[in-house]
Amino acid sequence: MGTETLHNRQRAGFLRRLLSATYDWLLVIAVMMVLSTPIVAALGDAIRPGNAYYRAGMLLIAFAFFSGFWSHGGQTLGMKAWRLKLRRRDGSAVSLQRAALRFVCAAVSLLPAGLGFIWMLWDEDGLSWHDRWSDTIVEWAVKPETAPAA
Repeated sequence: MGTETLHNRQRAGFLRRLLSATYDWLLVIAVMMVLSTPIVAALGDAIRPGNAYYRAGMLLIAFAFFSGFWSHGGQTLGMKAWRLKLRRRDGSAVSLQRAALRFVCAAVSLLPAGLGFIWMLWDEDGLSWHDRWSDTIVEWAVKPETAPAA
């Protein structure tokens, strides 16, 4: 499963990434609920199931959250809590275009019952499909006292 140490950093494992994503999605859902409130209030009724405009708006919120955080510091709030950081595979920062590509690729990774996400358990480099397709890696910033000996 290839954990590669780079300057007190190593590739993040599946469980740490899953917990970080859970934290982030709870935040995204909360933002969606808050931003939906004025829409429901203006309509005076519930939003009809399957409303394409509403779905597009919710997708835009998720896109703005993830791509914004990834391209400005490489960390979402959940990633900060779990000491994870997104970088290009060459170690450089992630641009907004690369973050957008990663978001779209992550959606594709999710489609076949999440196979693209859990693929990292079998991948020789510990990468998910969207890591590979977007040329990014998620690193775990190991505390110096817990860093594996080189």
